[in-house]
Amino acid sequence: MRIEVLNTGTELLLGSVLNTHVQFLAQALFPLGLRIQRQVTVPDGVAIRNALAETFGRADAVIITGGLGPTTDDITRETVAELLGMELIHDETVMAAIERRFARRHMPMSPRNRRQAQRPTQATVLHNPNGTAPGLYLAARMHGKITAPHLFLLPGPPRELEPMVTDQVLPILERLLPPRPLIEMRTVRVAGLGESAVEELVGAQLLALDLELGYCARPGEVDVRTIGLPHVLVEAERIIIEKLGPHIVSHDQRLLEKVLVDLLTARGETLACAESCTGGLLANRITNVPGASAVFLAGYVTYANAVKTSAVGVDPELIRAHGAVSEPVARAMAEGARQKAGTDYALATTGIAGPDGGTEEKPVGTVFIALAGKMGPTIVARHRFASERKTFKDLVSQTAFDLLRRQLTPQ
Repeated sequence: MRIEVLNTGTELLLGSVLNTHVQFLAQALFPLGLRIQRQVTVPDGVAIRNALAETFGRADAVIITGGLGPTTDDITRETVAELLGMELIHDETVMAAIERRFARRHMPMSPRNRRQAQRPTQATVLHNPNGTAPGLYLAARMHGKITAPHLFLLPGPPRELEPMVTDQVLPILERLLPPRPLIEMRTVRVAGLGESAVEELVGAQLLALDLELGYCARPGEVDVRTIGLPHVLVEAERIIIEKLGPHIVSHDQRLLEKVLVDLLTARGETLACAESCTGGLLANRITNVPGASAVFLAGYVTYANAVKTSAVGVDPELIRAHGAVSEPVARAMAEGARQKAGTDYALATTGIAGPDGGTEEKPVGTVFIALAGKMGPTIVARHRFASERKTFKDLVSQTAFDLLRRQLTPQ
């Protein structure tokens, strides 16, 4: 089944609202064996009609988002009715649901909301328990000499659209599908290797299997995505583990910080951080994970040299002798943070994010990452990430976390 998505709304093209629909829809459709073949975003107005008409005869189903509200720029239902030559009728059941929603919230209802009770004559209503705009479904039909696809008109707000898709759209689509082999997707998350290096290690062997292979790179990590029959994916995963084992972060798309929280929790161990160049990013990432409070005890942002001394006890003589960006200072930061917080492990980062501040000996992008812990002597690693500040911080935090992960999961 060829699925297309038509996102409507001028606000999406102005950048005022982030369009998250395709990500959600793609993930929701995949378990049915469905893939989005095309996605188009258009402003409010005549562009909706033109974009929808282009799908006739090409798509089997089109999911249209937005334009079902009560205001004058919400014209999706009118556009679809006009394009299909259908009359709009007033649906008393929908109207009653809208009135009940306003009554429950003790809010006056605008006369404009009556527009939301209109539907094309042959449309099935998709009820919306989270808003006033019902969704609509129109089955495929002949439109002149071409076939109009199955049409799903959905409200724009994700909190309304997503439950509607899960509870009502997916069951309709499943009934429309013929019997099919079970296709699965698996994603292995890898750290410490670039995309080309990952491809060089596993690409040829994986492509020799009957599967679809893809890569997705982000700062400090790469996802290896395989799609195919279950028994083929078992062999693919065996190859990936054999070739990339120490670099594998997760097989279930967990973020590296989530993996760390899970590992520390299972071991009953704790972590602290002392950060200079990352400015609290390590602590931020860890505390974004539910349950982090069980393992993450403290984070020290020691951006100024004086605070490296006052907060985590770095000897000022070390800073004078070696500079703040140095192996001895990184070691002292990690050990000081661990001692002060009383944790099993502590990570420290100190580096030159740029664009200024570098020297010939320590160019911009230089960073020292230290890990102090119960595993033994403190580990300090020097790296250079020659990139702009945000990417630099992302790479440093990713590398620091992976250093700890490897200590918690010895190969």
